[in-house]
Amino acid sequence: MVAYFPYLLLLLIVIIALTMLANRIRIAYPILLVLGGLVMAMTPNLPNVTIDPDWVLIIFLPPLLYADSWAISLKEIWKWRRIILSFAFIVVFITAAAVAWVANMVLPGFSLALGFLLGGVIGSTDVVSVSAILKFVKVPHRLSTILENESLLNDASSLIVFRFAALVVTTGQFVWYEMAGGFLWVVFGGLLIGLLIGLLIGWILKLLHQWLPTDANMDIVLTLVAPYLMYMIANEAQASGVLAVVAGGVYLHHHRNTIFPASTRNKAMAVWDNIIFILNGLAFSLIGLSLPQILEGIREQGISLTTATYYGLLITGTLIGVRILCAYGAIVTTQIMKRFIKVADGRRYHNIGVPLILGWAGMRGVLSLAVALSIPLTLDNGAPFPYRNLILYITFIVILVTLILQGLTLPFLIKWVKFPDYDDHIPDIEAETLIRKELARVALEYMDIHYKEGITNSFLLQNQKDIWQFHLDTPKCSATPEVREKYIAILRHQRDFLEQMNRNPRINEELIRSFERQINLEEEKWENS
Repeated sequence: MVAYFPYLLLLLIVIIALTMLANRIRIAYPILLVLGGLVMAMTPNLPNVTIDPDWVLIIFLPPLLYADSWAISLKEIWKWRRIILSFAFIVVFITAAAVAWVANMVLPGFSLALGFLLGGVIGSTDVVSVSAILKFVKVPHRLSTILENESLLNDASSLIVFRFAALVVTTGQFVWYEMAGGFLWVVFGGLLIGLLIGLLIGWILKLLHQWLPTDANMDIVLTLVAPYLMYMIANEAQASGVLAVVAGGVYLHHHRNTIFPASTRNKAMAVWDNIIFILNGLAFSLIGLSLPQILEGIREQGISLTTATYYGLLITGTLIGVRILCAYGAIVTTQIMKRFIKVADGRRYHNIGVPLILGWAGMRGVLSLAVALSIPLTLDNGAPFPYRNLILYITFIVILVTLILQGLTLPFLIKWVKFPDYDDHIPDIEAETLIRKELARVALEYMDIHYKEGITNSFLLQNQKDIWQFHLDTPKCSATPEVREKYIAILRHQRDFLEQMNRNPRINEELIRSFERQINLEEEKWENS
């Protein structure tokens, strides 16, 4: 293990360099990370990476799902629930069935159960890739919401398909009523366990804050432990660890303001951003680095590389085609159903590009490889798992082609499509002004009710009252790029002056750092506005 440490440091440096390059040339960084992993895998004198399938899911999956669950907007999911849930569940099941049928018809000796297993492996889209691409192009908020939330939720449905297909393959048994009961427990049991663990963690944290001296570091460690507890307990109970992590994460995020103090919320965001960046970087790099191991398995199975590649491209084409057809089918279904029930948006789509974007944004990524690697090496009777190496190679081809082909062309498709004039949200500048005014109004009302007598005696409260009153009286408070640049320059000048003040030996440096943190937070807010 120690011998691989310099190699790991090199890999982290490569990940950072490729991510910076991706941001520079404005493409999704997962694409370059996969290609970088491929180059490193083919570089001589570098050690081959052997990935232990037993550790892949447990290391990468819980924290990645947990972080994604904190990004879920229940409000947006409810608003677009029909299309999001359709793509997250129905489309995944249709895709798995199509992959199973094609694999059963084309691949020699490939059973329907193995086909459904393959469909479960490659059924989920990758939220990291989708988010990275959407960062560089302007799309309607509606479209980005649907794509990102669908990518978050379809992990669970694809893993459910994979789990039951793997059970049929390994045991050779299929009892429909047992499968139906098992399916219900996997789904609802996973949700229940996740919520209970989230509730328990929240209760424990509240007790700790009340009775014991805790700080942000301890709280953050507990948030790191939480997803692993949810995942492992749910799996031990034969429920869905994925749904448990998502449900528990959503619960903790919803109650974050009552569970965690402000210091924890601020610091945890930075810690988790770094952790997820490293895990995603390592995972996408491992996709490329795993190629030698996968090719060796193909050779052992006696399948030519040309034949295996043909199978991979065929399955990839099936995935892309089925998703695009489902996207257009969803639009047609909406037009039919609006005659009978109320739909979120019943307008006619004269532009065929919108469902094309929904269908084309189906990149596969980390989860697919992790699930493929978690396929057991042997069946229950001790025999080798059939076509395991071929499934791994097909998964690799699917990830590579969808990331490169769809990932590189999606921004151009988005720029080409003329989106309808959606009116789902208030423009950001107008909404920002509205929020600022409403916050000022409720603050002033609260002060007048509870602290009316003591405000005039406090310069701080009186000054803050004047600021809030200014927000109410100002018709519009939007910052132009020029104003933003000037304000950031002023903040940086303040920080430079703090460094000069720090030369005074009579001033506590910790106070200087406290003011620096405040300036940094303000600067970050304006840089991202």
